[in-house]
Amino acid sequence: MAEKDTIYSSKIKHSGIFSFSGFYKFCYNWLTEDGGYFIVEDTYSEKINGDSKDIDISWKGTRKVTDYFKFEVKVKFKILGLKKVEVTRSNGIKEKTNQGNIELKITGTLIRDYQGKFESSGFQKTLRGFYEKYIMKSRIDEMEDKLIDDCTSFLEQAKAWLDLEGKK
Repeated sequence: MAEKDTIYSSKIKHSGIFSFSGFYKFCYNWLTEDGGYFIVEDTYSEKINGDSKDIDISWKGTRKVTDYFKFEVKVKFKILGLKKVEVTRSNGIKEKTNQGNIELKITGTLIRDYQGKFESSGFQKTLRGFYEKYIMKSRIDEMEDKLIDDCTSFLEQAKAWLDLEGKK
């Protein structure tokens, strides 16, 4: 069985005006195009409360890095009190958008030996432990750093997008 280590977990929160559909597309495109992840939407649920709605979304993304390492990210959106609003931008143009509270959480997991090449016997499992501890230690650290960079960059870009969208 592949070895999984959760390396990164963080979240951002934002309250205010933003385009939900624009943010959704931005996050998906960043993860697939810039990050190189294959994204699957595990959950999408909406709960309507009068003129607003609460939305829960869960994504799972994977990216094969080498024959031995694979990255897995889990992204959770929690949107509360999402309403349709009309705002007048600084150039005087009225625009329909959304207002609400959003929490975006990402968890990054490093998967080692995802193909299970070292799983055929107890000796090979022991050999993998030795291999990872003494031979591959710096490579594992490098992969962990790369995964942390991916997750941090994603959150920074998402936060910047929300901040810019609210200031238009």
